[in-house]
Amino acid sequence: MPRVVIVIPARYASTRFPGKPLAELWGKPLLQHVYERATSAKLAGQVIVATDDTRIASAARSFGAEVALTRADHPSGTDRVAEVARSIIADLVVNVQGDEPLIDPAAIDAAVAPLLADPAIPMGTLCAPLTSAEELNNPNVVKVVLDRAGFALYFSRSPIPFARDAGAAPDRYRHLGLYVYRRAFLLALGGLAPTPLEEAEKLEQLRVLEHGHRLRVAIVPHASPGVDTPADLERLRAMPPPARAGGKAGAPPQAG
Repeated sequence: MPRVVIVIPARYASTRFPGKPLAELWGKPLLQHVYERATSAKLAGQVIVATDDTRIASAARSFGAEVALTRADHPSGTDRVAEVARSIIADLVVNVQGDEPLIDPAAIDAAVAPLLADPAIPMGTLCAPLTSAEELNNPNVVKVVLDRAGFALYFSRSPIPFARDAGAAPDRYRHLGLYVYRRAFLLALGGLAPTPLEEAEKLEQLRVLEHGHRLRVAIVPHASPGVDTPADLERLRAMPPPARAGGKAGAPPQAG
């Protein structure tokens, strides 16, 4: 079996929510929920927390996580994950965001599975059905359209695809920010020049498409609620704690 490693990038100095990975949720740091769910994925053999902050590193080690200390000047989580990838043995590297405390382990496996089945796929990600007109028209909810084989045609903040005729709207999907890379592709990705569509939409994944690479998108039933702001965290705190990762209580609460 190819070696699959999950890397969780976590930084303290978030503009909208400083200290977010260590914020308390249901009696644990936010990051611990992400870590525990990542370790429940069946197709990954190792989980690493990547951070430049000693407070986060100390907290992660306290709940048993392996930690990689990285540089502080990375412009994105992808770059932080790539730094870790340079120093590990892996065939596939999974970037699981550190602010997804309800990420479904089965969703991680769904993103990994196509790359295990087809060695020609360099990169994968996830999407879920859009559930409301509000999501469709929200520029902070990134939309994706797929070809018939499940590869991304385009990502946009705009409501795509546009249905010209009433009643003719196809299924629409929101992108979920989890990525799987072949290690060699991840290390090469930073060397690709920024592209016009990427800069216009401010969507890093468009660089992959504009340079002609295929990006496989697995469809999962629902999006889990992430934490971008303190208000997002308060909404989760108002919910009852979910079953532990890997339990049989069903899907976690849906986003929105």
